[in-house]
Amino acid sequence: MKRIQKACLTQTVIFSNHNGETTAYARKLIEEEYKKYIKKLDVSRTKYQLLSEHKNDDGSIVIEIKKQYNNSPVGDYLNQV
Repeated sequence: MKRIQKACLTQTVIFSNHNGETTAYARKLIEEEYKKYIKKLDVSRTKYQLLSEHKNDDGSIVIEIKKQYNNSPVGDYLNQV
């Protein structure tokens, strides 16, 4: 029988406006979506580490994140870069 002993995912996630709008209001919505995503991780007690965060000229935000997979133990994965 197999079991997952430790697991993490590394993802690149982009938060952007689908219609390409770059107004201040559109940028605010993108920022709110990003903050909501991070808050959801905190509320669900998902262990994570932000590896990078970049804001583009069009207001989109690109993050690289290493996060816990389901409820599997993370071991020392989050200590590695």
